[in-house]
Amino acid sequence: MVCCIFARILRLMTFQELGLKPELLSAITEIGFETPMPVQQQTIPFIFEQTDDLVVLAQTGTGKTAAFGLPILNLIDSTQQKVQALILAPTRELCIQIANDLNKFAKHLPKVRVVPIYGGESIVKQLKQVDVQPQVLVATPGRLLDMLRRKKVHLNDVSFLVLDEADEMLNMGFLEDIETILQALPDARRTMLFSATMPAEIARIARNYMKTSHEITVGVRNAGAENVSHLYYVVQAKQRYLALKRIVDMNPDIYGIVFCRTRQETKEVAEKLIVDGYNADALHGDLSQVQRDSVMSKFRLHGLQLLVATDVAARGLDVHNLTHVINYNLPDDAEVYTHRSGRTGRANKKGISISIIHTRERNRIRSLEKLLKKEFTQVPVPDGMAVCKKQLFHLINKMEKVEVCDEIEPFLPEIEKKLTYLEKEDMLRRFVSLEFNRFLEYYKNAPDLNVPEKEIKPAKKSEKSTEKTKRKGKLVRFRLNVGTKQNFNINRLLAFINDIVCDRSIKIGSIELIAKASFFDVYADQAEQVFNAFEKFAPNGIRLEAVGTSSSPKSNRKKPQQHKKEPDSSKKSTSNSDKPWRRRR
Repeated sequence: MVCCIFARILRLMTFQELGLKPELLSAITEIGFETPMPVQQQTIPFIFEQTDDLVVLAQTGTGKTAAFGLPILNLIDSTQQKVQALILAPTRELCIQIANDLNKFAKHLPKVRVVPIYGGESIVKQLKQVDVQPQVLVATPGRLLDMLRRKKVHLNDVSFLVLDEADEMLNMGFLEDIETILQALPDARRTMLFSATMPAEIARIARNYMKTSHEITVGVRNAGAENVSHLYYVVQAKQRYLALKRIVDMNPDIYGIVFCRTRQETKEVAEKLIVDGYNADALHGDLSQVQRDSVMSKFRLHGLQLLVATDVAARGLDVHNLTHVINYNLPDDAEVYTHRSGRTGRANKKGISISIIHTRERNRIRSLEKLLKKEFTQVPVPDGMAVCKKQLFHLINKMEKVEVCDEIEPFLPEIEKKLTYLEKEDMLRRFVSLEFNRFLEYYKNAPDLNVPEKEIKPAKKSEKSTEKTKRKGKLVRFRLNVGTKQNFNINRLLAFINDIVCDRSIKIGSIELIAKASFFDVYADQAEQVFNAFEKFAPNGIRLEAVGTSSSPKSNRKKPQQHKKEPDSSKKSTSNSDKPWRRRR
């Protein structure tokens, strides 16, 4: 049977051949779907014709939502008002996006309800949405556990479980939450795990919580998208922004995302680009949902050329036809690079992933080449005259392709009369100068940003630890009124904070847990954001309070005075190193 399925995918298939309901076919035709993408051709027939669990390894943007969403919508019983399919996603953005897509697919299935529940928003509205149980529930792990504790969601009848972007959920510290949810589901369910990469934790989940499972790999396992070219520029760290501007100027039709490491850096880069006249805006964790929706609407409609974003803020974005992804800083985790670069080069279109690195990051490029099994090409930063030439011919190309409307005809005689004294060559010079002078003026004395090869040194062994500890400043210690008695540990605490704050750029320092409380450190400039998020979005009964400050992570190794009254018999103290946590594991 499996051989028959894969024999069919060797030729070009249509959605009609996949056995979908007429209502679903009508909806996807209206959306504009024509032929199934490779992951859909392999996954949909397997779900229909087999009963095994499924592991699908495919890059972001390869059509995974339709691959699991269409067969699930085809198989659920729309007359039963109970949760029959549960889809877990790592972030609220992806959760919302999946729910929106499934609702579009189910447009002509009026009895089917798809409801998203996620952290970072008021729970009151979401509680009302599940008063009548939907057939399909899309959720982030933390908010789903909250709903389960309130007994507002019932999972006894779940037939399909989907873990979407499972590797990212593990990166964000949701492993224990996922295992808790898996244990609450019926044994008779089918589990489908979708991931861009296959780390050891994913393999363990597949081994422990899935029955006989089948693996479908689209492309090469743990590799980047096939249509993406990987380029990098080597500059001095202080000239990173100047290099970014030259890269953008050398690509006048660029439509892409600039990835920064922190929320603050995202703000600064976006503000500089806007001041310098670029069509850009920022996307980060400090934006309200209304502000975020406004920025994303402009970007999707091509009202913006550049979106400057953090990794967390960009999770779940579904934007088509991106030409470039620019890594203003390389991510700490190589797998994050895979996710970033996978946002371009979708739907068989070409894309470019650019990294701006400083002189000691060559070794990190080599590591990425090894992981992705792709060659990264070093490109020299263009000089001022190269940028000017590119912009000039871009202007000429625009002039050649401009559509001339009939409404201009009445004005032509007067224009011709006004310009009769100009020779052809003089007219061309003036026309070009009108748009081109500003580039010539800006770049006429532009310095060479390229680093001489002799100055590029390999990274030292201590670079990684230096990178992680370079941030300094005062820390605020917070106390949460939950601890080991509520089954909290370090991983679950990190996942809990992440689900409420929804900003992975928050750096968590020392962590200590006791029976009825948890203590963690946050840098002072991020403390207000954490406190406000807990004020707005924490579940009922969860209280956060600041209990002190210190000047460096090391000073928090000692237990604070507030701990002494806790009973020793149930004490469980766990502390990480004095380095801030960059990864939510």
